[in-house]
Amino acid sequence: MNVRKGVALWLLAAMMVLMGSSGAVAADDTAAKEAAAKEAAAKEAVASVAITIDKTVINNGGTIKVSGRAPAGKAVFLEVWATEHKVRASRFDGALDKETGIRPYIFYLTEDMPAYYKIFAPKDMKAKIDEEKKKKNDWSPSNLLKEMGAGDAFTVPPKAKIDRYQSSLMASVIGSRGDLLPAMDEKESRRRSMQLTKARFRSIDKVFGAAIDLKPDGSFTADLKIIEGLSPGKYNIVAVVDKKTKSEPAVFENKIEFPVIYMDNAGTSLNIVYPFTLTLVIAIFGVLMGAGGGFLMNPLLLTLFPALPHTVVAGTVTPTVLFSQGSGVYNYSKIKFINWKLGCAIGCSMILGAFIGPKLTEMITLDQYKFAFGWILVVLAALMLWQTTPAYLANNKKEQAILKEYQKRAQEAAKAKSA
Repeated sequence: MNVRKGVALWLLAAMMVLMGSSGAVAADDTAAKEAAAKEAAAKEAVASVAITIDKTVINNGGTIKVSGRAPAGKAVFLEVWATEHKVRASRFDGALDKETGIRPYIFYLTEDMPAYYKIFAPKDMKAKIDEEKKKKNDWSPSNLLKEMGAGDAFTVPPKAKIDRYQSSLMASVIGSRGDLLPAMDEKESRRRSMQLTKARFRSIDKVFGAAIDLKPDGSFTADLKIIEGLSPGKYNIVAVVDKKTKSEPAVFENKIEFPVIYMDNAGTSLNIVYPFTLTLVIAIFGVLMGAGGGFLMNPLLLTLFPALPHTVVAGTVTPTVLFSQGSGVYNYSKIKFINWKLGCAIGCSMILGAFIGPKLTEMITLDQYKFAFGWILVVLAALMLWQTTPAYLANNKKEQAILKEYQKRAQEAAKAKSA
């Protein structure tokens, strides 16, 4: 009898084990099916927007025709960016905080901004872009993204690594970045990435455009005009409806050929024939006035080539002046017009100024740079004009004697050269 009870208990335990294992297997199968369903739903959501482009290669700009289909009744945005080239973007926050009354003096810097970035919206949103454009320099990327409902389309700049430095009034004067602060949270980093995008590209038309023809059934087309002078390499186009509804990237390549060259730190391409010709003319007149021509090159390059950042213009012109200055020093030394004691004395001061200048240039805006540079040129022009008036020359016999001595030396040098 005991044997029978033992066998019965053993069979009951075996059945319970089998039932438990089968339940576990069923539970595992259910979990696997749910995960697969979620993955399929996610893929379906991403694939619910499909786009095609008419070409995969353009030469120094061109028009890319985009067509696609999205869920009916929803707005579609196209996010376009350069994938192979990154540039620097910086912003110095020295504005007075209205709530605290304190100036933060924080310097924001990223090296990961795409060399080209733009969001294209439906054409019926052009009025919103134009309205924001009326604010001129006070236009806000965050306000416009909110007005258009395009926040989900702004995805690439927020991924950039942003460093921030705590500066001070004195540090900002001498051009110091200050002390590196801890990393920001995701929300704050996204907000600052919007400000850096504006600081880098400046114009609202370089960041936003209205080019999409959107039909009620969800189909859409767009002619994306890619301007000349951009970085070479591959670009991505992604159609975005919301966070979960977007297309796979459509890729095209922008090619350039010499004499067009790409400048990495400027993030732009340029035909070097034009600045070469301009510099040749400026160098002649610059050396004639006892300068390298940099004070003329800066405003002219910024005016004629607005795509060049003012920091890159200032930094590039500085060493190029060495070429004209070097030949000028040689020729002026031959006719003995150089006072080396005075030159060395003011040269020491220039070393200090050359250290402060580049850092300070990095921390001011283009408008501030133009304002300061413009007033310097106005003051110098007024001073030089005043010194050439007959009244000034008549009352300054010493300067007259110097001018006569220069004329005499120049004549002697000319005679010696002809002999």
